[in-house]
Amino acid sequence: MNVKSLVQGLSYVGKADGKRQTYYVFRGKDYFLVLSFSKTKRHAGNFNVVEATAVEYVRSRFAGAKAVTVNDVVAKGKRTRHVPSPLAALNILYVLAAMGELAVDARRAGPKLYVNFKRRRA
Repeated sequence: MNVKSLVQGLSYVGKADGKRQTYYVFRGKDYFLVLSFSKTKRHAGNFNVVEATAVEYVRSRFAGAKAVTVNDVVAKGKRTRHVPSPLAALNILYVLAAMGELAVDARRAGPKLYVNFKRRRA
């Protein structure tokens, strides 16, 4: 992965609220960058790179679906190599939330993140 091409021309997509943190999403040419900041360490945080093709794959596979979890995304996407791990699935969901393609289901309690996908318009 070329770092220069990854960060060149990034544009802000939006933010997504997770169970414990807020994630900020930026769009590059072929990737999304998902950033989160540490709650305990000032000026520290993490980032994850998400392929745009993986985001499009999950969006198309789950359009209109309700109560989707990370495990659901991994189960459908693992054999395609778009979703190689639960962390990748979680970051894809954060990208889609920042884009307004899904909403976190706040009615569900517990540690699992449940999301509801919006229907795709024709």
